[in-house]
Amino acid sequence: MRGLKPDDRRNIQQKTRFRRDRNSRIPLVSSVFLQIDSDNEVRVAFDGPSALEIARAFRPDVVLLDIGMPGIDGYEVARRMRQMPELPHVVLAAQTGWGQEEDRRKSEEAGFDCHLVKPVALDEVQQLLRDLTRRKRMG
Repeated sequence: MRGLKPDDRRNIQQKTRFRRDRNSRIPLVSSVFLQIDSDNEVRVAFDGPSALEIARAFRPDVVLLDIGMPGIDGYEVARRMRQMPELPHVVLAAQTGWGQEEDRRKSEEAGFDCHLVKPVALDEVQQLLRDLTRRKRMG
């Protein structure tokens, strides 16, 4: 990944899970980017219930989660993931077109660590992964 030293790239052993956006090109581009540009493993879910199932089995380190997903909205999925003993240190990133202060407050209250407004720039995802790498190194 650009911006990381080779040793840092090898140290990123995390699993990353992407939530599908209503625009089907978004997860494909995001997934391809991470598979080509890093050592991350990727999973995709198409609705809230599937996202919860995959998270429980896959145990990701990072979840980019759309707020407006079908079945169960992203706020509720985030709240439920925070209750899962399988995910004690998961980083939850809201990925949404909603960027008002109220939307950011709701994301924080639901348990998201950050709020990314679409279209999400690839450098924002890279920064999220760099921050995660630093957290993991610090213990």
